[in-house]
Amino acid sequence: MKSDEVRRYDMTSRAAAAAATGERILDAAIDLFWERPTDQIVLADVAERAGVTVQTVLRRFGNKDQLLAAAGERQFARTASEREVPADDPERAVDVLLEHYETHGAGVLRLLAAESSAPLLSELADRGRALHRQWCVAAFPAALRGLRGAARSRRTAQLVAVCDIHTWKLLRLDSGLSRVQTRLALLELLGPLLHPIGEPA
Repeated sequence: MKSDEVRRYDMTSRAAAAAATGERILDAAIDLFWERPTDQIVLADVAERAGVTVQTVLRRFGNKDQLLAAAGERQFARTASEREVPADDPERAVDVLLEHYETHGAGVLRLLAAESSAPLLSELADRGRALHRQWCVAAFPAALRGLRGAARSRRTAQLVAVCDIHTWKLLRLDSGLSRVQTRLALLELLGPLLHPIGEPA
């Protein structure tokens, strides 16, 4: 192998190793985010979980806020992918929604409760709300078909509210419904929005 080929191979290998290290650090930060409040996440714990040094984390991401912002970007992309559903399939949509809330609901609720404490958390919460709204519009287009202006805004807000994590919390955690009963309750709440009075079901 020629010397320039060796150099290219070494550079490619180093780049791949650096990318893999970055992925491990982001995965560690995301895991810790779901486990504990953000003010209890320290870089030493991220580094330990990722199998690197704190200096490696700092060299790669700069500081804790920049690391959490990058982790947030990664998690938003992952959430969008995990929550993809066929349009106008409410049962599938509710199943996917429940899986997301059952897995990450506690972490999302912690974020929302703390969003006023730091600009980064407020930004993440706002992005999460925007992603949720986009998901509702994409998941239930028939419920919005033909609506314009205030009527469309109202129907969108209703879909967002029914599918919101706080609705899940009220049904699942506060009222103690089983997952099966929570699923049924959400479908019953969605029904009138998907098939307004006067329209065939």
